Amino acid sequence: MTSKQTLLRGRVLSFTAEPQGPEDTSAYEFIEDGALLVADGKILAKGSYGGLAELAAGAEVIDHRPNILMAGFIDTHLHFPQVQVIASWGSQLLEWLNNYTFPEETRFADAGHSTKMAGHFFDLLTSHGTTTAVAYCSVHKTSAEAYFDEAARRNMRMIGGKVLMDRNAPAGLLDTPVSGYDDTKALIEKYHGKGRGMYAVTPRFAITSTPEQMEMAGALVLEHPDCYVQTHLSENHDEIAFTAELYPQARDYLDVYQSYGLLTEKMLLGHSIHLKPREIDALAETQAKPVFCPTSNLFLGSGLFDDAGLRGRGITNAIATDIGAGTSYSMLQTLNEGYKVLQLQNQKLHPLRAFHWITRGNAVALGLEDKIGTLEAGTEADIVVLDSRATPAMDLRMQRAETLSEELFILQTLGDDRSIAQTYAAGQPMKPAA
Repeated sequence: MTSKQTLLRGRVLSFTAEPQGPEDTSAYEFIEDGALLVADGKILAKGSYGGLAELAAGAEVIDHRPNILMAGFIDTHLHFPQVQVIASWGSQLLEWLNNYTFPEETRFADAGHSTKMAGHFFDLLTSHGTTTAVAYCSVHKTSAEAYFDEAARRNMRMIGGKVLMDRNAPAGLLDTPVSGYDDTKALIEKYHGKGRGMYAVTPRFAITSTPEQMEMAGALVLEHPDCYVQTHLSENHDEIAFTAELYPQARDYLDVYQSYGLLTEKMLLGHSIHLKPREIDALAETQAKPVFCPTSNLFLGSGLFDDAGLRGRGITNAIATDIGAGTSYSMLQTLNEGYKVLQLQNQKLHPLRAFHWITRGNAVALGLEDKIGTLEAGTEADIVVLDSRATPAMDLRMQRAETLSEELFILQTLGDDRSIAQTYAAGQPMKPAA
């Protein structure tokens, strides 16, 4: 029996493919006076308001005009325990971890603190239009439990995992190869595939895992091939050099993961900036997914991600905030900074491709485009409502906008959480009424 139906009215934009250029109107559907019929957490139908209003005469109508209805944003790399160290001044990667991140993450051994921070974390995600994220929890089982429990409470499709790290970190942040394996197995059993939760086996990065722990991570991947794998790769030159010292037998940084059987199409590799030709070949062959984190890369001075070069090899790149080295929870601001990173390399990020990237594009990278990332009938009702006139500056600029692409670029460049009029997860509004 279908429960109460809701009809969301607005200007509906949904991508069906990656736009190949500014004029590629075949890659999306845009309905000026459109609507989405939603019930039981799913989108039942997408179409013109007039047609759907007649189809669902008894539905509650929520009128979001003149705002745009789009699939909820997907963030493919961020750190749940770093919510209180975002905007910490003045370090590059390894110093930033030691000075800020690691001391903060020790606090997540406390279940009460983890639960409290999970509430704040999810509030921030949804207030910025993000409905799915792939997060690193701390090394503590308690942090992952708090993360998944909060996701379940809000009925959000979330992916995450406790980090595996057994060296080169404070004592309060270390597990062992065996305890990390056992805790991960228990978390997979409890949360993976339960409701909308999905698990990611999470060796933090090569520097913080011994070969013994990498072997255990490889065993977990072999035993749970339907789980994701997430880690970091080639973010910073000092990190790469330290990894080479710790794994002298590896051909390169990526080979550390590859040699332990971690490199699959379900692997997400944060940053992937300073790649060698063999590493790019391996990514192309295995279809592992690099993740572009522009605000973080700029903040830590890490380098410029070569989106076009990797795409030219047939590699699927995801894009993400990387909170807390990333400086905004907003996928709009992530696109804003990503545009600039690519401009520095004479690469272009057209707004149509940009908005495809943070919706269907990231869903494709996760293999979830049949569930999230579009507004097609049968998909999960994760929806963001975008206000292109949310600030005086945006409103003034919009008075001169004549096309959809112009409007999207205004959102991409000037937008932030103020542009998120509402966020729906499984059809339920996540932002309090103004």
